[in-house]
Amino acid sequence: MSGDWIWSERFWLPENVTWADLEQPPPGVEYPRIRHLLYALPLAGIVFLLRLLFERLVARPCALMLHIQADVPRQAQPNAVLEKVFQSKMSPDTRQLEGLCKQLDWDERKVQRWFRVRRNQDRPGVQKKFCESMWRLTFYLGIFIYGVRHLWGSPWTWDTKQCWHNYPFQHQSSEQFIHYAAELSFYWSLMFSQFIDVRRKDFVIMLVHHLATIFLITASYANNMLRAGSLVMCVHDASDVFLEAAKMANYAKYQRLCDGLFVVFSVSFFITRLVIYPFWVVHTVLVESWELVGPYRSWWLLNGMLLVLQALHVIWFYLIARIAIKAVFKGKVAKDERSDIESSSDEEIYSSRASGQSPKPPGSPNGGAHGR
Repeated sequence: MSGDWIWSERFWLPENVTWADLEQPPPGVEYPRIRHLLYALPLAGIVFLLRLLFERLVARPCALMLHIQADVPRQAQPNAVLEKVFQSKMSPDTRQLEGLCKQLDWDERKVQRWFRVRRNQDRPGVQKKFCESMWRLTFYLGIFIYGVRHLWGSPWTWDTKQCWHNYPFQHQSSEQFIHYAAELSFYWSLMFSQFIDVRRKDFVIMLVHHLATIFLITASYANNMLRAGSLVMCVHDASDVFLEAAKMANYAKYQRLCDGLFVVFSVSFFITRLVIYPFWVVHTVLVESWELVGPYRSWWLLNGMLLVLQALHVIWFYLIARIAIKAVFKGKVAKDERSDIESSSDEEIYSSRASGQSPKPPGSPNGGAHGR
């Protein structure tokens, strides 16, 4: 009964359309099948393994060529009492802090410093982050080129009303399936690896973003919104290429290149996610589909999720614009608003003057990332 509710035809499909209709395409025509989405889970594992191999065999040698050495993190003083607390709670509350001070006969500042050092001890260094960015850059660039190549020759790219002609009885091409399978498996791997990658302040926002992205990809595939869905994915991949390139330049200490790439990323983010996405992609899903197909129950949900992504874009662009303005007027990218490192003392701040390493620009969806 619960499964029938989850895949209710009255919810997911337009009026007078059933799942059986999509299970029986005419000869030579292929419609998406919900069960095809199950391939994304083992593919996500394969993507994760490919990432590990890529970082080890390609990205790490590149980092060494750029003289980015593996960091040796500062080690926290061995302490069984504090380590036991740390394993259960990385940041003790006020009551625990007071109890630890009395138990160890330490002052509060010393205990707090121990926990800061201990948290940073497990976090990846610059070389590891360079490798992560290089992997994401490789994926985003590859999938963006693939998407543009496919969409450039598709009539609905230039006349978005064709996204809804004869909907949902539209043929699924092999290019569309590969595009969807690659994106979905990548974002599943990103969501899982988010819990083991360097943790940032906007962890919850990124988790919401990855879940919303996975849901949108899954839902649009299930009810055959492949044409509009491909446009959404391609638009989101465009700016992420420049973000990861800027981060790599930053880790390699090419400050001017980092600043230039970050400004290019800011401009591309604005054009793709605050202009093209709302006024071209969301417009066709929200307005043109209403005119040509008419709203149905999942239509409201899908459009609501697209608007959630747009709200996240506005938040991210606010953070990005602040850093881009500093890069233009002060000559360097400022510290990441999503900084993934804490200072172990008031004097040990993460800055280019103190450590010789310029702080990194903020991450993005799709995943980011990606990162969407």
